[in-house]
Order: sequence, then C-alpha cells, then structure tokens
Amino acid sequence: MDQQSGATQQNPGTEKIWSRDFLFIFLANFFIFLGFQMTLPTIPLFVEQLGGNDQLIGFVVGIFTFSALLVRPFAGRMLETRGRGFVYLIGLAIFVISVGSFGFAVSIAFLFLMRVVQGVGWGFSTTASGTIATDLIPPRRRGEGMGYFGLSGNVALAMGPTLGLALAEVITFKVLFLASAFLGLTAFLLASKITYKKVEKSESEAERRKWDVYEKSALQPSLLLLFITVTFGGIASFLPLYSTQKGIEGIQWYFFIFAMALMLSRSFAGKLYDKKGHGAVFLPGTFLIMIAMILLAWLPNSLVMFIAAGLYGFGFGSVQPALQAWAVQEAPMNRKGMANATFFSFFDLGVGVGAMAFGQIGHWLGYGSIYIASAISVSISIILYIFMSRRTVRN
Repeated sequence: MDQQSGATQQNPGTEKIWSRDFLFIFLANFFIFLGFQMTLPTIPLFVEQLGGNDQLIGFVVGIFTFSALLVRPFAGRMLETRGRGFVYLIGLAIFVISVGSFGFAVSIAFLFLMRVVQGVGWGFSTTASGTIATDLIPPRRRGEGMGYFGLSGNVALAMGPTLGLALAEVITFKVLFLASAFLGLTAFLLASKITYKKVEKSESEAERRKWDVYEKSALQPSLLLLFITVTFGGIASFLPLYSTQKGIEGIQWYFFIFAMALMLSRSFAGKLYDKKGHGAVFLPGTFLIMIAMILLAWLPNSLVMFIAAGLYGFGFGSVQPALQAWAVQEAPMNRKGMANATFFSFFDLGVGVGAMAFGQIGHWLGYGSIYIASAISVSISIILYIFMSRRTVRN
C-alpha cells in the first residue's frame, strides 16, 4: 500500500484523490479539528468557573490565534527543511499535551500559558496538514481535492461545538479536556501511518532562505482571505451575545447550518475552480458572504439568522479552498509548505484582528454595527480581487 501511495505522488498523470495516505490525512485532520472544536465554546465557560470576567475570557480565547500566527512562518520553512512528518507529528503532540493540561489548570494564568502552547501546536499541525494534503492531490484536481480535504474540518465543525457543550453538562471540564486530548492522540496515531513526501533541496537554497517568513506568490490570495476571515472573528466572538441581546433563540442551529452549507458547497466548488478558475468561485462566494453579513446586521428573527448561516456557509465554503488552492498552485514546488504557512497566517490574522476590532466597534456602536463593518470588509476584498485580475490581464 505504501508503494502504491508513493507511485501516486510521483506519477503526474494519476488522477486518483482518495489514496490510502489521503484517507489517513483526512481522518487525522477530522479528529484534531473535532478535539479543537469541542474546546472552542467550553473554554469561556471554564474561564468563568475559574473566576474570570469577560475581559479575561477574551484574552484567553484570543491569545491562541496570535501564537498560532507567529509560528506558522517557521512551520512553513521547517516543512521544506525538516520534512512534513516531523512538523506534523510535533504539532499534534504539542496540541495533545496542551489540551490535556487544561483540565488540571487551577489558575487563569496557567490556562493562558497553555493556550499559548496550544496555539503553537495548532500552527504547526494545521500548516503541515494542508501541505501534506497538497502533496497527495493530483495537480489537475487540486481544487476538488482541497475541497474534499476541507470537509474533514467542516464535519468536525458541525459536531464539535454541540458535542462539547453537551458533554460539559454531564461531565467535569477535566474529563472533557482529556477526551479532546484523546481525539488529538488518535490523529497522531493516524498521522504516524502516512508516507510523507521527502524533502529535496540544496544547501545553498536552505541558506538563502534562512530568514524567509512568507511565500511571495501566495500573498495575493492570502490578502483577499484576510478581509474575508475578519467576518469569522465577528461571528465566533459576538453572534451568541448579539442573538441573546435581541432575544433570538437557536444560535446552536446557526453553527450547524453553517457547517452543513460549508460541506455542501465544497462538494462542487472545488471542481468548478479546477474547470473555470478562481474567478468563477471567488466573486459569487464573496457576494453570498456580504449578503449574509447584511442579514446579520438586520437580524429580526431566527429565520433570517438561519438564512444568513446558509449563505455564509455556501460563500465561505466556496471561497476558502479556492484561495488556498490558488496560493499553493502559484508557489514553486519547494515552497508549497511556506505558501500554506503564509495562507493560514493571514487566516489567523483576519480572525484575531476581527475579534479585537469588532469588540471595540460593538462596545461603541452596538453589535449590529459589527456586521455592517464585516460587509464593508468583504466588499474591500472584492474590489482588491477585481484590481488584481485587471492588473494580471494587463501584464
């Protein structure tokens, strides 16, 4: 089976996506994301139990994003120098240890520190997993393959938050976080079975890129992504508070509908990207996201919230894998890892900046203004895309 997988990677004419190794990376990504998504809505509850206020909750939640952001460039370079398997397994191990330690935290300071450590593991593992998936997908089906790969995280998104909140009602936080760590350990065991692409580089190349922290060819799609993921920061951090303030029920269904729409869109958006290019995916997808933000700014009832969830899921599920495939496709063969690192760094930056900036906007102008600002951010991404496309045509 390993030899067959190796042949799949070496033969550019092969069109098979679902190889043995691709299935392993798909499942490993699912389990690590499931463990992560279970902690996402429960960590604020745990901070509250430890005596933290809203401000401390924001710090504990937000620091994770920025620690992941800081390590991604180093993870990208290590993918090309130390190898895919080394970076991925180290990242998964750090994630397992940090999440397992949450349940033993007796102070917010310790929890804050371990969230920083978790961000390091998350930055390493997610940067590596996207690169590994890219290695395993035939180039001519990269958009489709990345769409399938993204389903692993989407299924976890659909299950994880609801499962985490349900478990928090019947078990202790210690057991909950240990269960999340066990899911990470499952991902580690699956990842250890993958046959990874060997690193091929010259010493002069390694020295020349010693202080390199980004891939230039990935900057355009990554910049577009930043203005889109800003919206995610506003939704994840403030939509539950906003809906409660307006007396609207069913916030848990918002995230479920969002995840279902993500999965549905990724079943066809990747194929459309492969056939028609990013223009056929990006503009319709961003338009749906912008409409969803306008609906959330209005938000008169639960039905509108659910419609916004579906539109946002369709739009984000189409745009994100297309931009990632674009970022990786434009990069040289020995820079795929750094391209993924650049892409996810901008992803993290957008979410972090969105959460922090929208906190101030919501405080000054109310929660509804957050989603007006989000719609403006998406429109900036559309304008930038049109400008980039016209410049490319001229050149």
